[in-house]
Amino acid sequence: MRRRTLIVGLAATAGTGALTACTAPTRPVAGGASPSASPAVSAPASASAAPILASTAASSLAPRDVSAPYTPVPGSAPAAYAVGRQVLRFQRGSDRALPTTVWYPATGAASDTPHPVEDAAPAAGRFPLVLFSHGLTSRPDDYVAILARWAGAGFVVAGPTYPRTSYGAADFDAGDIVNQPADASSVIDSLLAHGGPLGAIIDPDRLAAAGHSGGGITTVGLFSAYRDERLKAGVVFNGTDFQGVPFTGPPAALLFVHGRRDNTVTHRAGHAVFAAVPWSRAMLSITEGGHVTKAPDFTATVGTSTEFLRWALYGDAAAKARIPAAAAADNVGTLEDQL
Repeated sequence: MRRRTLIVGLAATAGTGALTACTAPTRPVAGGASPSASPAVSAPASASAAPILASTAASSLAPRDVSAPYTPVPGSAPAAYAVGRQVLRFQRGSDRALPTTVWYPATGAASDTPHPVEDAAPAAGRFPLVLFSHGLTSRPDDYVAILARWAGAGFVVAGPTYPRTSYGAADFDAGDIVNQPADASSVIDSLLAHGGPLGAIIDPDRLAAAGHSGGGITTVGLFSAYRDERLKAGVVFNGTDFQGVPFTGPPAALLFVHGRRDNTVTHRAGHAVFAAVPWSRAMLSITEGGHVTKAPDFTATVGTSTEFLRWALYGDAAAKARIPAAAAADNVGTLEDQL
């Protein structure tokens, strides 16, 4: 079993949590073979053999003006929910098992610090889906502090465990990130086709993707090289570009969150990717932040991302208006808002 590279936990402080980190390998990692895309994914013209993590120091993407703003269908986000948790067993092809942890709005009493209940009955209604991609040597449950809060705010959050980049993978290969956008789209396909109660509460017209580090690269891939045109929004924590491929497809909204002191994926690289988005975009830069979210940054990170998703997927104008105040929480960062 591969040893987990880095796990950052917080002291037992009520109401706080952390995003788990992935650390990039010290040698270049060759990209894997181009995956076969699901019907909703546009595959790139050719399979690149460039190192998938080559842009962690500086992205090659050129800056672009916001030429195609994203406008959601107007609406309002719901009140808070209790949170349920289930693990669904999905697979892409014969050799890519994708067990997926799902957090979702559930019946019961809501809490500011939700504690997911296994197999809780889903709440009534239909909710947007956020597909979350973990970082290298991590697993979806490592991000429960933020993902459960998104679920409590009215989102179904699904985190696949990727077969070759997760903690405990028998044949760990960081370059397998190149296959993960197609994995992510396949999981979305499976969730939308799922015949159980969870499938019934997902609104297929309100889909987003999010991810941290290697999962952030995967997320960018879903808006560029392997564009899944069903996605209306994305949240990228400490990520960079996907093999230098520009953003493409219909307008979406993208939020970037990145520590200025990140030594794994530099803030310079992340900011270049933000500046290359031709759609509605925002970036929260954590002044003293590194590659993971720690206790001082948690409130701003969760608040900003939650309000962003409420606007992008529910069309909640009041949530959009709250984004600057959420980003200013505890005075830990600065916001560039071009939404």
